[in-house]
Amino acid sequence: MDDLKITLDTLSDDDKRELAVFIQREKKKKHRKDLELFQLLQQKKNYKPEQLIQRLYPEDPNPVAYYALRKRLMRHITNFILLKRVEQDITAASPIMGMLSLAHYLFDMRADKLSWTYLRKAEKLAITNEQFDLLNMVYNLQIEKADSEYADSVEEIICKRNQNKLAADEEERANIASSIIKHRLQAVRRQGSDLHFNNIIQEVLKAYGLTEAVSKRPSLLYKLLSIARSAVLARKDFISFEPYIIAQYHEAEQKYGGFKKAHQYYKASLLYMIAHVLYRNKKFRESMHYLGLLHESISGEGKSHHALFYPRYTFLMVANLVFLFRIQEAIELMENLLYKNTAILGTKDLLTAQLGLGFNYFAQGAFSKANKVLLNINHSDKWCEGKMGREWTLKKNLGELIIQYELGNEDLVLNRIRAFERNYRTLLQEPAYRNVKHYLQLIKHMIDFPEEVYRPEFVQSVENTLEFSSFEDTDIQAMSFYAWLKSKMLRRPYYDVLLELAQTKG
Repeated sequence: MDDLKITLDTLSDDDKRELAVFIQREKKKKHRKDLELFQLLQQKKNYKPEQLIQRLYPEDPNPVAYYALRKRLMRHITNFILLKRVEQDITAASPIMGMLSLAHYLFDMRADKLSWTYLRKAEKLAITNEQFDLLNMVYNLQIEKADSEYADSVEEIICKRNQNKLAADEEERANIASSIIKHRLQAVRRQGSDLHFNNIIQEVLKAYGLTEAVSKRPSLLYKLLSIARSAVLARKDFISFEPYIIAQYHEAEQKYGGFKKAHQYYKASLLYMIAHVLYRNKKFRESMHYLGLLHESISGEGKSHHALFYPRYTFLMVANLVFLFRIQEAIELMENLLYKNTAILGTKDLLTAQLGLGFNYFAQGAFSKANKVLLNINHSDKWCEGKMGREWTLKKNLGELIIQYELGNEDLVLNRIRAFERNYRTLLQEPAYRNVKHYLQLIKHMIDFPEEVYRPEFVQSVENTLEFSSFEDTDIQAMSFYAWLKSKMLRRPYYDVLLELAQTKG
């Protein structure tokens, strides 16, 4: 496939519209070949180079001009992405790099006094935000320009530079350790062995002399816990992860005086992780407690991160409210986010909000509303999978399937099951998705033999077919789908059955 097309396909629809404007920033013309190529590459059809040349230069096909045009479009894309990354940068890296560039320029223009003003600002910002590599660049430029009358003492600069090199070396060792930990956890996960992530992490940290650094450095703690959490999410081993992440967070908070202003992103991220794992372990009130701390964090010193975390906070708040008998409150909160705060929602957050609101309506028994919300997603499964991953798309399909069952569209349900089994054939063969495979078979049986759904034999068949060690240990999302099946067998409202099952950890 065309590399340019692959790059463009990674952009959201909003980004593509912005890029089209960006391409014309220097000179607006009615006919721009680079914009024309951009539009051709957005089409679903994969054109071969000779087809693109023919479309761009129909009267006089010109391969040389075409490849020069590709380079120009690639420059536009590169510059556009660079500016977007600067805008979205949650660290202090972008302003530091900006001050460094400005200082270089001012030195070239012989404005040394102002240059040194910006260098000192960049130094202070880099120290505060632990940007050790950039700080090294700042010190190197200070040393280079130390002959200026506005410079600090060169001996003092060299001393600070040497101290910073020690911190930068620790950062490098931390990156190596993180990569090794990630590799080992993935290997354990593939083997199907117990994770024992605490032992793996501590062993690697000790080998690289980083045991004490973890609690002192929120950025490192966040990185390690994110790696461990990825392994936990894949295995759904939330029970063992819960005490570990809570202990690590409180140790960092208490042992070294809490999180500084520059560390609020890491604090908010860790609070979200804790609230999420408590929710998945059905400890809804405890999860709400940490969500309260998260809300305080992004409303106070970490308010610059509000737009990033508020959607996540809302999704988890809504999920907890559903299991605390407050579904109407949950629906209103999600509707407010989806319909009144759309501006802060990226593509992934928008999709999450739509699927979440669909589930809330379904739990309330408003099946037509749930169906309408999911229809508004209006994208193919392939597109959704590219944005959200295969498991999210699988859950969306399962949700759509049982909504259609409730709406009485049984033929459509059977067609969807056949498509589901065809599209997810390899995934359904994996042990982790055995229950999904059996679940589909049970729905087929319910449609083919509706009179048997309420019989003890069918109930026993469900209990024998779906594999759960215990409902205390069952993943809450898997339990939600099971609750619907059980509600059909008991002839009771789905929401009531769901809450009863969840109360093992209410």
